[in-house]
Amino acid sequence: MAVSQSASDKDETRQSAPFAASHSLAALLTLGRPLVMGILNVTPDSFSDGGQFFDPAHAITHAGEMAEQGADILDIGAESTRPYGNARPVSAEDELARLKPVLPAVAKLGLPLSIDTVKAKVAEWALDYGASIVNDVWGLQHDPGMAALVAKRGVPVVAMHNRETVDESIDIVADVIDFFARTLEIASQAGIPREMIVLDPGIGFGKTPEQSIICLARLAEFKRFGLPLLVGASRKRFINTITPSAPGERIGGSIASHLIAVANSASIVRVHDVAETVQALRVTSAIAAAGKEDRQ
Repeated sequence: MAVSQSASDKDETRQSAPFAASHSLAALLTLGRPLVMGILNVTPDSFSDGGQFFDPAHAITHAGEMAEQGADILDIGAESTRPYGNARPVSAEDELARLKPVLPAVAKLGLPLSIDTVKAKVAEWALDYGASIVNDVWGLQHDPGMAALVAKRGVPVVAMHNRETVDESIDIVADVIDFFARTLEIASQAGIPREMIVLDPGIGFGKTPEQSIICLARLAEFKRFGLPLLVGASRKRFINTITPSAPGERIGGSIASHLIAVANSASIVRVHDVAETVQALRVTSAIAAAGKEDRQ
């Protein structure tokens, strides 16, 4: 349900946002290690968690848990994109009603907060109340107002590749590259600085499972744009085609995919299972560092 706020409450919420939008993500990307973005779905129909965090109190608690587990960024979304079809469109009003009881409280946790939406109206509200990054699963190519909003607010944007329909006959890597080129042209025309853009190949979106695997295997080819890459392979269906499993049983496949993605130039991984992913990344890093020291 929607929660109304007085003018003074709105001012307090806005002032509580602890990060300058144009600096938080940039600062994290200079740390020299892959970043973990924790997923917070405040939806009743997510493919991955089945509405587990639709209740505002549960959502806020889970956000705190992900922060304690080592998430670098939290990504909150109130409309299930359901990459495998049957997505139920949500109005901006309903999306905002789901976000209002949750987003301001999550912003107070002190981590950079990303708003996962394709609607400029929703993104604008979220930026007013603590979000500092826009995550657009249509790469600035859905809502004509999104690029202008991002430019005006001076915030980073994650631009994801997507397709209306799956076409198994196409060269999916070439399609992603062409899509990114269009996104970057839109961004340039809107006045979004290139350094404020992160590219996401959209694992599972508008792709067959085999095409998602190809995008992961050839991830380094997307570095041609000279921009950070985000990969969200968490619990995706392609894992089930390799080893049959329900979404909640795909932690191993998710971690394997993200470790390979990091090895192939991913700067950020977007995950449901934060603690397990953080542990895997830290162990991988420690082993790699020990190997370098041993050779010196």
